[in-house]
Amino acid sequence: MPEVPPETSVWQRIARDIVRPSRSQLVVALILLLSGLAVTMQLAGNRDQRYTTLRQDELVAMLDDVTAESRRLESEVAELERTRQRLQSGADASAVARDEALRRLDALELLGGTAPATGPGIRVTITDRQGKLTPDILLNTIEELRDAGAEVMEIDDRIRLVTTSWVTSADGVLTVDGTRLGGTITIEAIGAPGTLAEATRFRGGLVSTIEGERVGGTARVVEVDDLRIDSVITPQEPRFARPA
Repeated sequence: MPEVPPETSVWQRIARDIVRPSRSQLVVALILLLSGLAVTMQLAGNRDQRYTTLRQDELVAMLDDVTAESRRLESEVAELERTRQRLQSGADASAVARDEALRRLDALELLGGTAPATGPGIRVTITDRQGKLTPDILLNTIEELRDAGAEVMEIDDRIRLVTTSWVTSADGVLTVDGTRLGGTITIEAIGAPGTLAEATRFRGGLVSTIEGERVGGTARVVEVDDLRIDSVITPQEPRFARPA
């Protein structure tokens, strides 16, 4: 009688186990199923819950902010398309290229903090009576304003905030870019006033954090039609980075 090839017998055993699994195999399958469900539920529970606790008016305000930012980006794309068409048309292309380069230079000077700036925005006055304002709270405030569309920011009329700005604490005193702050801090941010103001007032944001038990201070937010930011920085020459 010819012997059954090993490969055939293996596949036969697999097919038999699938059709008629043993009790131990059922137990293992059940354990794997429960483990998979537990992992899935844990991942679902760990999802960002920032929006689940917001009120309806806060969600509407956030949606309006996103819509406004989307429209701004669409307008910027349309402007870039018009510039590209003018450059490709060949009609006075050199003048168009020069104007575009100057426009980009102005934008880069504002973003880089090397030129003064004016425009609408908000003024945030934070009073920290108990000295509980920490670097992470102030840094989160700066990032929230940036996320809300702040284009230029300044602290206490003397510290221009840029991408390289840093916040720390020494002997219980907050320090920004090496400059020590007092018990009252003023942050001015140029951008859409309504959007920036709403970004400070949502639950868990700047105002609730400052005025809550964690800090116990006050935060006053005022919309301003015409802010002027005069502080500038001197850019440092990169030590290691070079154009690629």
